[in-house]
Amino acid sequence: MLSTQNLNDLPGCRELKSICKAISVLDAILSPEWDYRYYSYNCKWGESEEFFEMRNGCGDHMLILFSNDGCVINGLNHELLETEKSDLTFNLPDIFQGFIYGEPVTSIGTSFCLWKIESQKWQVGKIGNYEDGSADMLHIFDGMPNTYVEWAEDYFEGSYKIGGVSLETVAKIYRGECLTRELVLSIVDSVDDWNELGRNLKEINYQYDF
Repeated sequence: MLSTQNLNDLPGCRELKSICKAISVLDAILSPEWDYRYYSYNCKWGESEEFFEMRNGCGDHMLILFSNDGCVINGLNHELLETEKSDLTFNLPDIFQGFIYGEPVTSIGTSFCLWKIESQKWQVGKIGNYEDGSADMLHIFDGMPNTYVEWAEDYFEGSYKIGGVSLETVAKIYRGECLTRELVLSIVDSVDDWNELGRNLKEINYQYDF
């Protein structure tokens, strides 16, 4: 299982970014109201920087910064006692310091942190053999569309078509295929505002045609 204790199967930055965009697109379809989404993505967070966020509405967060140099993940399980941040970020590259020690990360908090420079393996700071909440948050990044389907059918119950969230459509979005009305309507019965959905897709920087 993916966690800070087992990083071998965590994808590289490019694939991770692709998964983050895909699940944010799917959340935008299933939840027109941004406040109720679990996953969201901003392709223009900063100069040459993109930003992914997970929030469960109960205080847990995962924030990911993508830059030209690599990516860094900050997670918080609000039910766990936080370890010293200086230990969790031991040997954190300078290029990620501003993000991890800036806002909104500082206000949210940190129970785990990991990072990757493109040419290197995933790294963590000084961590112990204790539960840090990373397994619950990182599992979505296994690259398997079915993982998202199983999660979404529980979290967004009642928001998708009676037959369930289309695994075929989710797989296409995971592959980055252009989003069409037909694909959208294979997941939900209707869309109240196609223009708003388009604006959300532009913020994610995901191609669409409707």
